[in-house]
Amino acid sequence: MNEIKDVQERLILFAVNTDEHSDTRDSIEELKELVKTAGAETVGTMIQNLSAPVSGTYLGKGKIEELREMIYELDATGVVCDDELSPAQMKNLEDTLGVKVMDRTLVILDIFANHAKSAEGKIQVELAQLRYRMTRLAGFGTSMSRLGGGIGTRGPGETKLESDRRVISGRISKLKQELKKIEAHRDLTRKQRERNSLPVAAIVGYTNAGKSTLLNALTDAGILAEDQLFATLDTTTRKMKLPGNDEILLTDTVGFIRKLPHHLIDAFKSTLEEAVYADYVVHVVDASNPQMDEQMKIVYETLAELGVSNKKILTLFNKCDKLVDQNPLQDFRANKVLRISAKKKTGLTEACDALEEFLREDRIFVEAVLSYKDMALLEEIRKTGELQKESYEEDGIHVSAYVTRAVYGKISSCIIE
Repeated sequence: MNEIKDVQERLILFAVNTDEHSDTRDSIEELKELVKTAGAETVGTMIQNLSAPVSGTYLGKGKIEELREMIYELDATGVVCDDELSPAQMKNLEDTLGVKVMDRTLVILDIFANHAKSAEGKIQVELAQLRYRMTRLAGFGTSMSRLGGGIGTRGPGETKLESDRRVISGRISKLKQELKKIEAHRDLTRKQRERNSLPVAAIVGYTNAGKSTLLNALTDAGILAEDQLFATLDTTTRKMKLPGNDEILLTDTVGFIRKLPHHLIDAFKSTLEEAVYADYVVHVVDASNPQMDEQMKIVYETLAELGVSNKKILTLFNKCDKLVDQNPLQDFRANKVLRISAKKKTGLTEACDALEEFLREDRIFVEAVLSYKDMALLEEIRKTGELQKESYEEDGIHVSAYVTRAVYGKISSCIIE
């Protein structure tokens, strides 16, 4: 009986550097991590300095010939461009080089296809894959078999499709309808949270910053947390009790990355929008990463693109146990900054205290007299606010409390001036 083994792809990464001060080299290093996460091996890299990529081939003629020689010498099975290639560029390079040609977007789609576990995640990945394919129909004609999953041939999006616009458009429409049903259910869940008056904090950050590890450490969520890019794609929400007995919902979100393809932003918008509807943002930063500042910038740019604004931000500089020096870490956009290690569970008490401080700052202190018929309202104050004092008198229940704005509106007529 013959044993069949998967052959690991051997890839050469290439990019065009259009500015001497650009982050091309850092981006190539990140692409190495993406390729590794996708299950392939990087055997070489190439960067060409140009004022702009060549319209038809991305690289110049000399560099293409050099790349072809590298493929032969290093026994490479394919090449990956750090930018998104046009259909014409991809086809021309493939014809010239004679190996599989991929771009950064295709590698990310491949990783997402492999990591999607929930029904929603699989639909979102397939939708992103189809949108990517749709833009390539003009370049490759009717045969799209060469796009069999990027580095592997896997994923929920690898269904047998007739590769023409009509069929792909029909499939996209169907997936959008399925997503709308899931989004409607998500909206109901959000409305239920609003009725329960539980505040929500969305955990955001660059991929592999430690968001899932943090959620596990704070809530025992038990979700996958691995040292790789995009280890988890599915949104997870857990309830957490703070030191002062307040409760808050923590929601993990998909990690951000530089050059995040618009196909993915569009497909995962309903998931990413958890940050839009949240009351607070918990920004997790990998303090041990040399590109920390650039990663923070990309996170804030993505949040702005999603329309996340005017929210209190708690920035947690994670993985501080890996730092040798103890220099101050700054995030001038945050309301509060802390150093933590989610893996070693250090600094988490201070993080919980900071969230409780946010809650108190957003509450209003009142002294009021409630009717004995309003016991349900008193229970709501206990549940969503901070009841400091209560006493039962002849004229009603005298309370001193920090209350949410929603509760304040309900008891405004009972407030003692």
